[in-house]
Amino acid sequence: DVTRLLLWDVDRTLLVGGGVGVEAYAAAFTAVTGLEWVGSLVAAGRTDLSITPELFAQHGIADHTPYLGAFFARYADEFAARGDAMAAHGRVLPGVPEVLAALHADPGVVQTLVTGNIAAVGVAKVAAFGLDRFFDTRIGGYGDDHPVRSELVGRARERAEAVHGPFADGDVLVIGDTVLDVGAALAAGVVAVGVATGPSTTQELAAAGAHHVLEDLSDVAATIALLSG
Repeated sequence: DVTRLLLWDVDRTLLVGGGVGVEAYAAAFTAVTGLEWVGSLVAAGRTDLSITPELFAQHGIADHTPYLGAFFARYADEFAARGDAMAAHGRVLPGVPEVLAALHADPGVVQTLVTGNIAAVGVAKVAAFGLDRFFDTRIGGYGDDHPVRSELVGRARERAEAVHGPFADGDVLVIGDTVLDVGAALAAGVVAVGVATGPSTTQELAAAGAHHVLEDLSDVAATIALLSG
C-alpha cells in the first residue's frame, strides 16, 4: 500500500534550468501579444498564474485573461522546442537522481510534482534530465491550476488520494527550496522539508517553519531515510 506522498518542487530543488524557461516565456509572450519582451520578475516559489498578470501589466496589458489560454499553450510549445538546450545548459542538483530512484523503488512511496510551472513545462523540465520516470505527474499540482501555491499542494493531495486513498497529514511532504514552498506546506497542513539549494538559506527555511531543513540532497542515505519515513 502507498502510504507516503512526496510533493517535489522543480526549479532549484531538483534542477537548475539555465535560463531556458525565461527564454521560452518571452518568446511566447511576443508571439501571442506582438509586443517586444521587456519584462523582469523574481519567479522563485511563485506560480505562473500569479506571475503572468504582473508581467502582462509591465507591458501595458491591464487584462491578461483574453490571452491566457493561447499564451500558456504557446509557452509549452516554446519550452518543448528548447528541451535540448535545457539539458545542455542546465543541471541536476547533487544527490537528486539517487534519492528519486531509491524512493521510486519503495512501494510505500509515491512521488509527484508541486511546482509553480504550468504542468506542461514542469513535466518537460524533469523530462529533459530523464527524471520524469520517477514521478506520477498526473497527480501533481501546477502553476496553471491556481495562483496560490498552497492550493497546489491541496490539489495534488486530492488527486493522489483519488488514486491511492487517504494519506495522513504527517505522510504528505512538500520538498522545496523557498520560504514560499514552506509556507504552502504549512498552510496545507502537511510536512515542510526545506532544501537550501535555492534563494533561501537554511536559517530562513527554518525560520519560515520548515519541519526539516537540508543543505542539499547529497547525503543520499540520510535524505532517503527522512523522506521515506
